[in-house]
Amino acid sequence: MRLPAQRLLYLDWVRGAAALVMLQGHVFQAFLRGDLREGGPYLMSQFAGGMPPAVFLFLLGVTFAFLMDSQEKKGVDAAGRWVASAKRSGYLFAAAFAFRLQLWLFSYDKSPWTDIFRVDILNSMGLALLVFSAMAVFRTVERIRLCAVLGLAVAVAAPVVSHMDWNGVAPIIQNYIRPSHEFFGFFPWAAFVAFGMSAGSILRVLKEEDTPHVMQWFAWGGVALAFSAWSISNLPASIYPNSDFWLDSPALILIKLGAVLMLIAFAWIWSLHATAQTWSWVRQFGMTSLLVYWVHIELVYGRWFGQLKEVLTVGETVVAAGVTILLMLMLSLLRTNWSTVRAAVMGSLQPVQQRVSGD
Repeated sequence: MRLPAQRLLYLDWVRGAAALVMLQGHVFQAFLRGDLREGGPYLMSQFAGGMPPAVFLFLLGVTFAFLMDSQEKKGVDAAGRWVASAKRSGYLFAAAFAFRLQLWLFSYDKSPWTDIFRVDILNSMGLALLVFSAMAVFRTVERIRLCAVLGLAVAVAAPVVSHMDWNGVAPIIQNYIRPSHEFFGFFPWAAFVAFGMSAGSILRVLKEEDTPHVMQWFAWGGVALAFSAWSISNLPASIYPNSDFWLDSPALILIKLGAVLMLIAFAWIWSLHATAQTWSWVRQFGMTSLLVYWVHIELVYGRWFGQLKEVLTVGETVVAAGVTILLMLMLSLLRTNWSTVRAAVMGSLQPVQQRVSGD
């Protein structure tokens, strides 16, 4: 199998796995009964649910690096590469506002109009790409080091930014920049995009025969990084006396980064040996992750199943998560096979149209 196709397989698998974890986490958050939220199932669900945003942002950085490398190989000059990269951020901003507008229209009598400008993960993606589009002026081999340093700088600066004096700064600007439990601020979430750009640049410059060695580095490097960051976070002394581990800790960012690297290595092996020649339902989610994200938010948090919100038992919530995953899989399959489905429908209608015309 050629390397570019192989890359798509395992990156889609990683994205699909993150989508599945996201789906179950949101279903548990929306439907589980309030008095059951201190138990193990809910805590485990939400703990795992903290990984998908990091995965999505990291993979966004990977594909962003692919775009920059593609422009470079086409001979586009530095300014042109910068413009092309900045345009990608415009697409994400447009998708973000369209997403929030749709949610508001579907619940206009319950949500204030300001919800249209709520900073969601798509907004965070758009801002990160806009800022990091400047990396396009460098060559791919240079971005490996520069983007890694940039990601580390964002992670390290997050606690400092978190405790700056934000008095007088408009709330919407704060939501885009400052660490928050409610929004996806640039600090620290954009660090994953920068780290992804570094990894994506590595994948673009390596030779096919070097891929297994790089994946070994990803796997063992991820283990070492996560363990080291976790060990440092447990030290009694810290240079960030006011840092909130679950909000702005650089250690948490590096722990998640290590987990992402391990997941990518596993997905590469899995896609290479288990699903390379067959259809994979996990990979299917990864191929349509934006559509799945968009629709499931409305389905889970919208008014469609309002009577079930926060009233289900653990078992019932598991069933609800399974049903949601099945529905999203059907939607994903419809999206990727739309041309085939449309052709079949039009073909079945053709005899009817001919009879009508004859009459």
